[in-house]
Amino acid sequence: MSSTMPQPETSPIVACTVSRDVQNFDLLIEDMELALGENWGDLGFAEALAFFGQPEAKSLEFIALAMDETDEENLVLMGEIIAQAKARNIKVILIAEDVTPASLHSLLRQGADEFVPYPLPENELSEAIDRVRAAEKQRVSGGNTPRLQSDEQKEGAVIVVHGLAGGTGATTLAVNLAWELATQDKENGPSVCLIDLDLQYGSVATYLDLPRREVVFDMLSDTEGMDDEIFGQSLLTFQDKMQVLTAPTEMLPLDLISSEDITRVLDMARKHFDYVLIDMPSTLVSWSETVLNAAHVYFAAIELDMRCAQNTLRFKRALQSEDLPVEKLRYVMNRAPKFTDLAGKSRIKRMAESLSISIDVHMPDGGKPITQGCDHGVPLALSAAKNPLRREIAKLAASIHELNSNDAQAA
Repeated sequence: MSSTMPQPETSPIVACTVSRDVQNFDLLIEDMELALGENWGDLGFAEALAFFGQPEAKSLEFIALAMDETDEENLVLMGEIIAQAKARNIKVILIAEDVTPASLHSLLRQGADEFVPYPLPENELSEAIDRVRAAEKQRVSGGNTPRLQSDEQKEGAVIVVHGLAGGTGATTLAVNLAWELATQDKENGPSVCLIDLDLQYGSVATYLDLPRREVVFDMLSDTEGMDDEIFGQSLLTFQDKMQVLTAPTEMLPLDLISSEDITRVLDMARKHFDYVLIDMPSTLVSWSETVLNAAHVYFAAIELDMRCAQNTLRFKRALQSEDLPVEKLRYVMNRAPKFTDLAGKSRIKRMAESLSISIDVHMPDGGKPITQGCDHGVPLALSAAKNPLRREIAKLAASIHELNSNDAQAA
């Protein structure tokens, strides 16, 4: 391990661990040496604030801020370290052991770029370093707004997710399904655009730790004047894998946009992307019909309770009364009973029969890792890859991509 203060004759220090005592994080020491060799240093909390003001700190790419439950008493100091690092464009990787979710949420909101639990999962630190370096490279090269080619004509598939009640996991499904589709092929994956149409409570930006920007409102307010460049400027790139149209910065009325606006946005998105995923508001609005007609598949997320049963019945009747294509609906059971829960499976069967629907997709309860992954702003594939919910979403994405690829070849 290199000395705390970089010496003129040594290679520049590109990173530092910042902790109360780095010896408490021996696995972190090993991973830092493996990833960076001798080009890193170690600082205490107070030393870090002083070091940031020195010329040697200009070579720092990131700090690994390591803490455990004892350090939660010093959250204000931690926040100041993060603020000072961000002010100097130094990335922050948060290494935490036995720290409460509230404290983690606070530090992530104050600007920490990545979170890695301690003990460190295999290769997780190296992957976090790669991500912060990629983010910095993207920022230097012109931000994370994609450039769209005006001559593209993809006619992408539209996949919609609609929660028929609060807390049915619709946004979690939309975000993670988009990510799984975008990473189907490691070398040349399909292009994916995730659109958050919940103009009031949309949380796609939160689940992917992306900023909400005024440019989204500007684009939606004048879709007649929208072109490829304006649409591209409204999107944000997530980890070089997919593009995201977040909900606007402010809470807006759902009738701000019309069916014609939605048609223009969807046509533009389909033109540039292989898959267009839409996270819908729970409320039915004037343009819900437009989205349903445009959808290739429309996932309706429900749970095994009376409120969802009643909402499903009313939702289905509303669509049938307008002669809308209810055959596009695919019901998704969130927090589905386990395979061995025969009583739970029997309840699902009775629910489906009483509503005259087919519940095609069963998503298991992923537990606390789901909420934690959403709070940390990363897909489940990165935060809890072996979680049963993530595995089911990955299977669903693989089947969708296979079916779409076969249809494309047949055409």
